[in-house]
Amino acid sequence: MRDILPALERWYAARVPFGLATVVSVSRSAPREPGASMAVGPDDEVVGSVSGGCVEGAVFELAQEVVASGEARLETFGYSDEDAFAVGLTCGGEITVLVRPVTPESDPAFGAVAASVASGEPVTVATVVDGPAPRGATLAAWPTTVAGTLGASGLDVAVTADARGELARGATGLRHYGPRGERREDAVTVFLHSFAPPPRMLVFGAIDYAAAVARIGSFLGYRVTVCDARPVFATPKRFPEPVEVVVDWPHRYLHATDTDERTVICVLTHDPKFDVPLLEEALRRPAAYIGAMGSRRTHHERLERLIEAGLTDDELSRLRSPVGLDLGARTPEEVAVSVAAEIISLRWGGTGAPLTATAGAIHANGSA
Repeated sequence: MRDILPALERWYAARVPFGLATVVSVSRSAPREPGASMAVGPDDEVVGSVSGGCVEGAVFELAQEVVASGEARLETFGYSDEDAFAVGLTCGGEITVLVRPVTPESDPAFGAVAASVASGEPVTVATVVDGPAPRGATLAAWPTTVAGTLGASGLDVAVTADARGELARGATGLRHYGPRGERREDAVTVFLHSFAPPPRMLVFGAIDYAAAVARIGSFLGYRVTVCDARPVFATPKRFPEPVEVVVDWPHRYLHATDTDERTVICVLTHDPKFDVPLLEEALRRPAAYIGAMGSRRTHHERLERLIEAGLTDDELSRLRSPVGLDLGARTPEEVAVSVAAEIISLRWGGTGAPLTATAGAIHANGSA
C-alpha cells in the first residue's frame, strides 16, 4: 500500500469512497506478494496492482461493486488445468484478494494508519477475511495504542497481541482464531498487514558510484544515507532527494548507528584508511548485505588487513567483495544495477543466472 498512499490519502481526505483490494494469500507462481494493493477511486481512477496485469480488470469491477454495495468481497483467482485461461492468472498460480470499501465512516482509523505508514512509524493493520466476524472490519495496532474493532472484544485482544508481535519484523500474512479470539481454532481468518519502517541502505564513500547506488536504493524502497569524511564530496546537491548525506568518519558513524537484519551496507570508499575500520565494524553487527567495491587485488589486500584486525572466518564470509553480480558493468549506473541485483538475489535466494538457462520453479516458493 505504501506506493499508492498519496492517492488513498487524497481520496480519504475528500471523503470519497474507494475500493481497496489487497492480496491476502498466494501460491505457486502468483506474481505479487501478500500485501500488494490496488485501489479504485473517483472517476474510475486506478492505482496500484495485485497481479501485474493478469486479473486487474476483474478486480476493478469487484472494487466498483464493493463501493456500490458497501460490502467487502473475497475472491480467489487461479489457474485451472481444465480451463486454463478462464480464471485470469495465465502465468499460473493462485491469489486470494480481499476487496473492501473505505470511507471515514467505515474505517475511521485509516487516516492515522496512512500517516504512520508515510512517516515510517510501525503499525499493523488487521482485517477480517473470513468467518463469523464482519468481513472487512479492521483494527490498527501501534506499539502503545490501538484503534478499531473486529467485532468481538476477545478477538480484538488476541489479534492486537499478535499484531504488535509482528511489528518488529514487519511480517505480513494470515492468522486464524476462534470467534472470541481463541487460540488453536480457525473459525475466523484475519489478515495482518505490517508496515515496518523502510529498511536502511548505508552507502559509504561519496563518489559517482555512490550517487547511482543511492538512486537505485531509493527506487527499491530503502531509506538511504550516504556518509563520507570529506565535506567537499559529501554535499546534498550531489545526491537525489530524499537521500540523507552525512559528513563523518565512516566507521565512527556506523558505530553510532543502529542496523538490523534488513540493513544494506555498501562500502564504496575504496581506501584502506576508511574501509578497513568500517568493515571491522560492519562485519560484527546485524545486516542483510555487506558489499565492498574494489578489484580482486584490493579485495585480497583488504582481507589480509581484516584478518590482522582479528575478524573470524565466519565474519569475513559475510563480505560480498568485489561488490555486485557479474554483468560486465562499466558506468556508475550499470554498477549500481549490478549491486542492486546482488542485493535482491541474496534477499530472495536467487542464483543470478539467466532464467533461460534454468529449469523448474522460478521463485523459491515453488512458483513455476
